[in-house]
Amino acid sequence: MMAIVDNKKQPSFQTNINLQQTEKTFLYSSSQLVRYWNIYCISPKSEGVGYKHSPVPTAQKFIQQLAANFPARDIQDRLLFYFNPNKSHVDLSTRAQAGLCLRAYVSAAILQACKKIANLFGGEKRFTYHDLLPFVLNDDGKTPIVLDKDQKTQLVLKQNGEVYTWAHNFFSVKILQTYNPDSESRMSLDNWVYLQTKQHPEIKAFLSELGFKDLSDWALLNKAGAKQMERLSVRDRLLVEAFHRVYRRDRVQQHSRRSRRCPDPSSSQLQEMLTYLQSKGIIINTTIKLMKELKQVAIQLRQYDIWNSKEPLEVQDPHTGYHTLRPDLPTNSQDEVDIEQQELLDFLRDSLQWALCNAIRQEIGACITRLEKSKHYAKFAKQFIPGLQLYYCQKMSLKDIVPKLGMTTWDQARRVLNPGELLCKVRTLTVQQLLERILQIAAQKGLTQLPPHPDYCKTLVEEIEAYVDEEIFTEAAEEIRAGKNRMLNSAYAQQLRLYLRLGMAHGA
Repeated sequence: MMAIVDNKKQPSFQTNINLQQTEKTFLYSSSQLVRYWNIYCISPKSEGVGYKHSPVPTAQKFIQQLAANFPARDIQDRLLFYFNPNKSHVDLSTRAQAGLCLRAYVSAAILQACKKIANLFGGEKRFTYHDLLPFVLNDDGKTPIVLDKDQKTQLVLKQNGEVYTWAHNFFSVKILQTYNPDSESRMSLDNWVYLQTKQHPEIKAFLSELGFKDLSDWALLNKAGAKQMERLSVRDRLLVEAFHRVYRRDRVQQHSRRSRRCPDPSSSQLQEMLTYLQSKGIIINTTIKLMKELKQVAIQLRQYDIWNSKEPLEVQDPHTGYHTLRPDLPTNSQDEVDIEQQELLDFLRDSLQWALCNAIRQEIGACITRLEKSKHYAKFAKQFIPGLQLYYCQKMSLKDIVPKLGMTTWDQARRVLNPGELLCKVRTLTVQQLLERILQIAAQKGLTQLPPHPDYCKTLVEEIEAYVDEEIFTEAAEEIRAGKNRMLNSAYAQQLRLYLRLGMAHGA
C-alpha cells in the first residue's frame, strides 16, 4: 500500500495542476466512452465475482459514430435524447441502439452500487454484493428495448420493426425510464443509479431481514464531514475538530496497526483533545466528561441519514469534470479498515488512469512539435499519428511501416516513431502527474503540507514508480521487446489506441 502520510512537513516541492479545456475533453473521452459499449451481466459461473462484462459491438459502433460528430461530453445527453420517445423523431432502431449504450453505462453503475451497499451494510460478512446482483443486474445486453410514449412500458423491438410487450423488465431500463435529465435538481446518471438501486424493493426487503449494523460512535465522529458539521453548534463543531485533529490523525498514521473497529480513544488522546479545546476557549474538566460530550455529538451525527437523503450524492471534480462521491458522506461497515483501503486503491487507480491519459496526450503533442522543429525529420511530423496507428492499431512492424509512410529506411521509422522512447517519456509524465495529484489530496486531508519534506517526496516517488510499473509499464515495455509477434494488449497500448481513435478525432 502506498504511504502518503508525511511526518516531516518542511518546504521543498511545488505542485500545480492546471488542465485546459482540451485536456478535460480527452480525459473524459478516454475513460468514459468505453462504458457505453461494455455491459455487465450476472454470471454465477464467473469464478469469485458473480458477473461478467463484455463488449457489445452494436453499441460500440453506435458510440463511435456519435463520437465522430459530437463532443464527448455531449454523448450521454445525445443518447438520452434519442432514447426518449417524446423528444426525438429518430427511428426505432436508433432508439434501441441508444438505449443499449445507456444500459451498458448503467450496468457498471449498478454493480458499483451493489458493492457500495454491501460495504455499507454487510458488516460481519453477513452478505456480499453477490447476494444483491440477482435483484438488479438482470440485463442480458442483447435484447433491443424501446419505450412506449408514456415511458412506462418496455417494448421489445423485432427485426421486422414491430414491437411487443413482454413480462420481463430490465432494471437498467427502468432506471432510464425514471431518470429526468431536465430536472432543475438534476442528479448525474451515476447518482440516479445508486439512488434507485438502494431503493429497489427487493434489496430493501433483503436488508431489512438482516438488519443494519450501525457504525460505532467513534467511527461516526471520525468520518464526519463538512456537510454534517454544518448542522452542529459551534461548540460541537469544535469537539469534532478536536477529535479529528487527534483521533483521525492517529488512525491515518497507524494504518497498518488499526483494528477493524474504531477503538475507544485513549487517555492520552482525550487529554490532547482537552488541551486543544482549551486553546479554543472550551473548558471541559475531565476526560470522562469529554467522552460523554463526544457521544452526544455522535447521536446527532447518527441522525444524518444518508440512506434517505435527497441531496446529490456526488460533486464535480473541477480539475477533471468527473463526478465523484461527496467527501462528506459517511460510510457504514464493520470492516472499516477494508473500506478505507479500498477507497485508497480506487483513488490510486482512478488517478493513474487520469495521469496516463494526460501523459499520452501531452507527449504525443510534444513529439509532433519536436519533429516539426527537426532539420531532418520535419517532413515526417504529419506522419507521426498515422505511424502510431499502424504500429499500435494494425500491429505492423517498423519495417513494414516504412513504405506506408513514404520513408526509405527502417532507421527513419525508428527515429520518427520510436515507440520505446515514447513509452519512457509517457511513464515519466505519468509518475510526475500522479505524484502531484497524490500530494494535492494528501494536503487536503491534512496528511502532509505543500511543499512537503524532500525525503518524503523521494520515498513517495519510488513507491509511485513501482506502482505504475507493476500496473502498466513493465508489461508495455515487454510488448515492445517482443518483436513482430507482439500482442499489444497492455493497458498502455489500449489507452494509446483509444487516444488515436477518439482523442484525435476531437483535436484533444
